[in-house]
Amino acid sequence: MSIKEYFVSIFKGFYSLIKGMEVTGKELVTPKVTEQYPENRATLHIPERFRATLELIYVDGYHKCIACGSCERNCPNQTISITKRMVEQPDGKKKMKLDKYMYDLGSCTFCGLCVQVCPTNAIRFSNDFEQAVFTRDKLVKRLNYLPEKDDAPAPAAKPVAPAAPKAAAEPKPASAAPAAADETKQEPKENKE
Repeated sequence: MSIKEYFVSIFKGFYSLIKGMEVTGKELVTPKVTEQYPENRATLHIPERFRATLELIYVDGYHKCIACGSCERNCPNQTISITKRMVEQPDGKKKMKLDKYMYDLGSCTFCGLCVQVCPTNAIRFSNDFEQAVFTRDKLVKRLNYLPEKDDAPAPAAKPVAPAAPKAAAEPKPASAAPAAADETKQEPKENKE
């Protein structure tokens, strides 16, 4: 090794040291971003497009899933499993209804293929990222937790009280009696005109 090669290698080493220190120096003066995660939950900004967990979209208490199974077929690792049933409607036609929509968060790759292929836009990714659990069994979730329109119990009808006979009707209070008398006086005038 000659003296010239020796000094060239020292110069190259010194040059690479300066380049490395330049990168470190830039990081020294950039503003620091520190997440105070558990304390700042109220002010924590999560982007809208962040994919955390799958959920059915409920409108007026009912989901729009038609149990077509396209999300289940397009899932690359069988994260979604749908159980459906045929229901006969009052007009005699048969319709497919969603029985169970099971979602395994532990095997989901968050690719979004299920959301893209849904013909009714019935599912979406929420941005709730706090999904830590102690056992993998708790990562399997049923997404259709509310009953469907046909499965919902009908509202109870109010019992109708039997009409009291006119003779047994209670007399009107004194304050209501003059008002009723005024109304009866006005009615004949309107009929004459």
